[in-house]
Amino acid sequence: MAGIPLLDQLPVQFPDPRRALPEPDGLLAAGGDLTPDWLVTAYSHGIFPWFNDDAEPIYWWSPSIRGVLVPGNMRITRSFAKRLRNHSFKILIDEHFAQVIQGCAQSPRAGQSGTWITPRMQSAYLELFHHGIAHCVEVWQDDCLVGGLYGIAVGRMFCGESMFSRTTDASKVAFFTLQRELAVADYALIDCQMMNPHLATLGVKEMGREEFLMLTAENRRLPLDAGAQPWIDKFPATNVSSNLL
Repeated sequence: MAGIPLLDQLPVQFPDPRRALPEPDGLLAAGGDLTPDWLVTAYSHGIFPWFNDDAEPIYWWSPSIRGVLVPGNMRITRSFAKRLRNHSFKILIDEHFAQVIQGCAQSPRAGQSGTWITPRMQSAYLELFHHGIAHCVEVWQDDCLVGGLYGIAVGRMFCGESMFSRTTDASKVAFFTLQRELAVADYALIDCQMMNPHLATLGVKEMGREEFLMLTAENRRLPLDAGAQPWIDKFPATNVSSNLL
């Protein structure tokens, strides 16, 4: 695509995110790779990959407006609070990552005929999971995976990638569990990337690029240090099957 830098596979280096295009909003560069070095460097500088087909180059984005949530600040409606107090779900963390990312890839999206979570993307994030950097929250019911989400942890930030639901409120329960546990672990921010009306109902707020990049710089660690502290040590309550409030 004209107007953006084409990155080589080495060195692992991005342009300043402030140079991203205004239209399409946030497009910064193309090329590079989906190795752990590239992905962690991207997220730790407020950048994420997004492309529609494995035949396309990798496109890297840093939009002018981000959707963000401070952990612990999720908006809880009365009906959802009742669901959290009386539910039949079993919630697990990091037990079946491959199934969660496949569930996200297979979940139908309004206005989309396919998925951006291509086999190449799935392989890349599965590798990050094996490095202890990508993580998932799983919602089970009657021994079936009915919802969940995944993303990556960079310093005191969690960068959410996608979620899915096969029954009412399953993805919302996963998101609630994530933000509650991140609050306990003193995470500063959940990056939800692109804002949308559904995220707004959960309490996600808009944040401009400059403020977001400043918070990213304050809360990141150096590349590949994101998984230095085991995720399981940060989240002792990994099996939750009763009152979630």
